[in-house]
Amino acid sequence: MRPSTRQTALAGQHALVDGIPFAMPVNSLDSPALMAGFTIDAAAASALLPGREVTLLRLPRGRALLLVTVILYRTTDIGSYVEYSIALGCRHKPAGSSGFRTFLREGASAFGQYVWDLPVSTEVSVKGGKGIWGMPKHRAALDFKVSEREMSSQYDLDGKMCMRVTVRRPGGLALPLRNLSATNYCQFRGMLMKSRICFSDATELAVGPAAHGSLLLGDSPRMDPLRTLDIAAAPLFVACLPHSHGVLDDHAESWFLTEAVAPAASPEGLESVTGLGKDTSWLPPPTACGR
Repeated sequence: MRPSTRQTALAGQHALVDGIPFAMPVNSLDSPALMAGFTIDAAAASALLPGREVTLLRLPRGRALLLVTVILYRTTDIGSYVEYSIALGCRHKPAGSSGFRTFLREGASAFGQYVWDLPVSTEVSVKGGKGIWGMPKHRAALDFKVSEREMSSQYDLDGKMCMRVTVRRPGGLALPLRNLSATNYCQFRGMLMKSRICFSDATELAVGPAAHGSLLLGDSPRMDPLRTLDIAAAPLFVACLPHSHGVLDDHAESWFLTEAVAPAASPEGLESVTGLGKDTSWLPPPTACGR
């Protein structure tokens, strides 16, 4: 799916949203990225989804898909930062609509990932990503390392390691991908938020036995829900994008998240972003060791 005609027409225009200036469209340049997909126990993973508006993408033998995507955004309107996405493969299923009807209405964008955690390097990225698109961003210590052999990234929080992902770069001919569209589903303010991004790059891809990588959970309690998922030791696939370019659609959609009973606690709301500034500095790099 290509960026919308509206996004293309916005080239050269400017916007000021929540005090953040944007040169349209909202894009990134020369941003190395890695992605790894690991199978997980579907029954356990279902507990991580909010409301009834998204369901897991199911794989054979009761499995689902954990997606870890890390991007070093080198050139953006808000400076350079790392974004570390921990997500579950999912599809949108609004109340009263079958999966087929949802697909007819929303197309391939009905399928995507539910972003469970999204640490980033800078305060301004939290302010924009959460306040505008409803992404679950928060500031953390992150790194992104690239060599000819592999890509890796570590995520620390409050002095404890959360996760480290490492992927071996696939050899052979890179796959030319243009305007590959991805849909993010997130929860914020008691709503399911939907946003889309398109990426282009010559992508190094490996699937099945040819995919090599590892996912290590640290001792941070933030990762405790993931310890119940029976994460596969080896990835189902890995992808490396050495110089990706992306366009984030400024159009977002939202729906109320619903439960069979009234929620007992208030969800995170606008108070989590209203006091944020536009600091572009990074926290010190991760130093914690995983167990």
